[in-house]
Amino acid sequence: MIQQQTILKVADNSGAKLVKCIKVLGGFKRKVAFLGDIVIVSVIKLRNKSKIFSKVKKGEIYKALILRTKHSVKKRGINISFDGNYVCLINKQGKPISTRIFGPIPKELKKHKWVRLSSLSSGFL
Repeated sequence: MIQQQTILKVADNSGAKLVKCIKVLGGFKRKVAFLGDIVIVSVIKLRNKSKIFSKVKKGEIYKALILRTKHSVKKRGINISFDGNYVCLINKQGKPISTRIFGPIPKELKKHKWVRLSSLSSGFL
């Protein structure tokens, strides 16, 4: 469950390390976001090695897709939870900014319109 002011980790090679959720998209009074939802984020911290060559800048605002959450998801009778809250930055057209995604992504994202992420990730869960 992601809400405003939540600190999220970035699971791609766009150059950002930490982002903060500004707004949850998808409704007038929507307060929380779950797996596969889109949020608006601001970049807090950049990765050390890629500060010079980074595709993003500190303080800029982007849309992000939620890849993994600490909140457990029930899948085929099994509760699956991850170790942290991870997002992938996307541009205004809805395409990922990065060229790689670190760690597995859930298969639910492949069923939706996020087929492009399946080729960028290392595996499914």
